[in-house]
This record gives sequence, structure tokens and C-alpha cells, in this order.
Amino acid sequence: MTTTVSVEEAQSKLADLIRGFSPGDEVLITEGPKAVARLVPVANPPQRRLGTLQGTVTFVAPDFDAPLEEFREYMP
Repeated sequence: MTTTVSVEEAQSKLADLIRGFSPGDEVLITEGPKAVARLVPVANPPQRRLGTLQGTVTFVAPDFDAPLEEFREYMP
């Protein structure tokens, strides 16, 4: 549902407008006949599942943590 309010009304009733949000709702803020902003509720990110990348790393070189030859001169 779209609710249209003026800038002045949005300033005075912002807390009430935010409290009344439901998924799919939006508040269109106008200045005169022109729309200047839209308030929409933030969608919650999907729940992450543990183990979705399990088994994707199959090889790590034995010298993975060894210093790179290009940086030898900078090392103490």
C-alpha cells in the first residue's frame, strides 16, 4: 500500500509512519506536486546456512604461508 504525505507531514509524523510499516508498504513524500522521496521497509537478509561451501576448497599448496620471493628485500 502506498501512502502519500507532504514533507511537512512526514517531518511531524515520521515515527508513526515508520512504526506502521509492513512488507510491501511504502510512503511517498511530496513537495508540492512533485515526489521527492520514498520510504520503504528494509528487507531482512535470508538466513545463511552453515556448510554451503563445504568441499569447494580442494587443494592448498604446502608453501601457502611462505613469504613471497618478491618481498624478500622488505622483510627483516
